[in-house]
Amino acid sequence: MNPAFRLLAFAVTFHTVRADDWPQWLGPQRDGVWRETGILSKFPAGGPPVRWRAEIGAGYSGPAVAGGRVYLMDRKLAPGATNPGNPFARTGQIPGNERVLCLNEADGKIVWQHEYDCPYTVSYAAGPRVTPLVSGGRVWTVGTEGHLFCFDAADGQVVWSRDFKKDFGAKTPVWGFAGHPLLDGNKLICLVGGEGSVAVAFDKDTGKELWRALSAREPGYCPPTMIEVGGKKQLIVWHPEAVNALDPESGKVLWTHPWAIRSGLSLAQPRQVGDLLFVTAFYNGARLFRLGGTAPEVVWQTDKPSEKETQHLNCLMSTPVIADGTIYGVCSYGQLRGLKLETGERLWETFAATNPEGPTRWGNAFIVKQGDRFFLANEKGDLIIARLTPKGYEEVSRAHLLDPTNHDARRPVVWSHPAFANRCVFTRNDRELVCASLAAE
Repeated sequence: MNPAFRLLAFAVTFHTVRADDWPQWLGPQRDGVWRETGILSKFPAGGPPVRWRAEIGAGYSGPAVAGGRVYLMDRKLAPGATNPGNPFARTGQIPGNERVLCLNEADGKIVWQHEYDCPYTVSYAAGPRVTPLVSGGRVWTVGTEGHLFCFDAADGQVVWSRDFKKDFGAKTPVWGFAGHPLLDGNKLICLVGGEGSVAVAFDKDTGKELWRALSAREPGYCPPTMIEVGGKKQLIVWHPEAVNALDPESGKVLWTHPWAIRSGLSLAQPRQVGDLLFVTAFYNGARLFRLGGTAPEVVWQTDKPSEKETQHLNCLMSTPVIADGTIYGVCSYGQLRGLKLETGERLWETFAATNPEGPTRWGNAFIVKQGDRFFLANEKGDLIIARLTPKGYEEVSRAHLLDPTNHDARRPVVWSHPAFANRCVFTRNDRELVCASLAAE
């Protein structure tokens, strides 16, 4: 090939292959869409090439990838300490430390770490739940017992910190503080708890409180979610007593839709399409709202709350995806389902992506859209490339990336959302963080 032509071809490739970081929960736009190009169409024999494996501690916190670094939270038990044999138990305190880790994206080596004493009082005590948020040279993390930190991303120095229990009188939820923080301009918006402070906005640079809003017996676990209605932003805060919309600048309540959620399990992030907002709960089922007036209109809803006799979609920890008028999500016993958005009609279901043997309580796969197909990371440690359409589930390729090591579900599982960045996948269990290349050759 002529050298000049080779250089031109390289330049064209360089400018058309897109690479992105994954700096927070659900990616750059917080919507579970992976927008990079140059991604393989199917896995090679033996699976995608593993770039590195790094030893870590336990936890559910997903990784964030930004600026050549990988950020993650984990937990180390104190010497001689053990988690309860019954994962539902909340007996006394379990001594141990939480850690915030910063690793080199190129080789998985630790660049810095911050470790702090953090006795656990929660059920399912493996480790932290929240994915770090990275922006503008800062990293924000929320621990299981309500420790909020802002770090300098370069060296791990603490810029500021808050304690949800001490500062707001919040009580640790049964399954710990789990709401991924949301960055909106100069505001870091967190799910906190306490009287009048279910949602709190902090100055991202100083930690100063800007506003607080809402009261509820417990805050739930759903991350604050920003949507746009009629050209104006609304902050959706879904706690176990109601779905609420706030003015993100002031915290003023714009509307409230009462909805009592069993066991406090407001968890899966609400999803917006146009003037529609879809919300789903493990026990209570789903509701579709139409927005635009002074209060949301219920388009359809699950009439019989039941984790077993499910009409629509009862998501637990997996945020559903909506594409081309169809909702795709994992129901209460591992059923990957497709529903017609406008009516809630079930179009199909399959256990192939989660557990081919059949129903499994809390069976799970995390779903990320990439182009015209989807990547599904299931609880067995498999990564699946599939096509999801109104007609059904079509598996394209599958690779086993890491072993399920967490036994809180009384079976081995991986319950941590992966990151997709720079044409790689970053995924973890309770022992290791794995980086594998998903770049097309």
